[in-house]
Amino acid sequence: MAVSQSANVLEKAMGHVEGGVTEQNMTNPDRDRQQYGDPSGERMKALVWNGKNSVEVVETHKPKIIEERDVILKVTGSTICGSDLHLYHGAVIQLQKGDILGHEFCGKVDSVGPGVKNLKPGDRVVASFQIACGECMYCQKKLSSQCERTNTNKVENIMYGGRTAGMFGYSHFTGGFAGGQAEYARVPYGDVNLLPLPDDVPDEKGLYLSDVLSTSWNCVVDTGVKEGDVVAIWGAGPIGQMCAEMSFIRGAKRVIVIDGGPAAWRLDLVKSKTPKVETLNYTDLPKGETVTSKLKEMEHGGPDVALECAAGEYAKGIGHKIELALGLETDTSEIVNEMITSVKSYGRCGITGVYVGFTNHFNIGGLMERGIRLIGNGQAPVHLYWKDLLKMIQDGSLDSSIMLSHRVNMDEMDTLYQKFDARADNLQKVFVQTRFSDPPAPGTPALTSWK
Repeated sequence: MAVSQSANVLEKAMGHVEGGVTEQNMTNPDRDRQQYGDPSGERMKALVWNGKNSVEVVETHKPKIIEERDVILKVTGSTICGSDLHLYHGAVIQLQKGDILGHEFCGKVDSVGPGVKNLKPGDRVVASFQIACGECMYCQKKLSSQCERTNTNKVENIMYGGRTAGMFGYSHFTGGFAGGQAEYARVPYGDVNLLPLPDDVPDEKGLYLSDVLSTSWNCVVDTGVKEGDVVAIWGAGPIGQMCAEMSFIRGAKRVIVIDGGPAAWRLDLVKSKTPKVETLNYTDLPKGETVTSKLKEMEHGGPDVALECAAGEYAKGIGHKIELALGLETDTSEIVNEMITSVKSYGRCGITGVYVGFTNHFNIGGLMERGIRLIGNGQAPVHLYWKDLLKMIQDGSLDSSIMLSHRVNMDEMDTLYQKFDARADNLQKVFVQTRFSDPPAPGTPALTSWK
């Protein structure tokens, strides 16, 4: 919390980077009802961050169109992601109390600004989790996650040597945009950041084009998974699960998924959905055996490719736990080091789990001496992939529903965060419905309630 508040103060003192083209740092219409709230006075439910490990469903005002290419969505489906837990824990800087969270959502168009010509009220659409202008150097290449004009945050620019696109519901560090864990959402540049959903793709499948499917596909493709590869995946959550499925689609010979501790049940879930997957529970390893030694036992020289789908905030060793607690690092290097020591020489390691800042004790020698390729898969460029992934859903070559485990109501999202954080109730990927949602699609989970 102290680091986040300090970063907010620093950003205010320094000012923003020039070149922004859309209204930013508007994470809740109630921050300025006159400027950002709909003139009708209509209110909506939304999930807001209240501080470390604290979120709440509140009533706030429906957003209004404030720029000519805005679209206001009636949200018909959202979800919770492992990335949301980094916000929940306060690991991502520049959160402010009252920020509306949520970066994965779909909906029906409620209203459009005068500059939007390709959408009309009633259209079913899914939102890209990143906000792209559609016109800058990166957007012209469909590398939407690196848009140069929708995030003017100077702290991020200094830390990373550049800036990412603005992102929905992901703190002022990424532009300060209200998220989609709400009944309505404002989508800037809605004409480029919304993808129409055809009638044969229900929300329960189309929603995940917003992030998890594009992120998983980018991880696999960007790290170069190819025919005959042996792939090891750290993390059996939704991203790891879909990376396993997609690695086989890309021709991988073997896929080994690694997890353990309170999340070990996810290994059985992934295996049940994709029987070809092999699993490794690191908490069951006998004394003296490591993930690296076990992988080299399973495959001569180790896997060809290692994919990090967990994140850098979950330390295993006492040293990293202490350093994280004292603010001496923001991310542990343990999983990345395991990947470097596990893969074959000249192997490829891709990082998709969220890493916020800096790490200690990184095995740079192993990386250099053995010719390992370490690839930051970045925030996936959704616009580069989502049309092709939609076609794969339509033709049946990709089934996004294999990760869908639960359906819950919007008004129970605070409880959902607590349970998802605890890896409780076998929660894998969740569909969160609102008052605007259609009835559940055939074959999808029934509604779960904890009330």
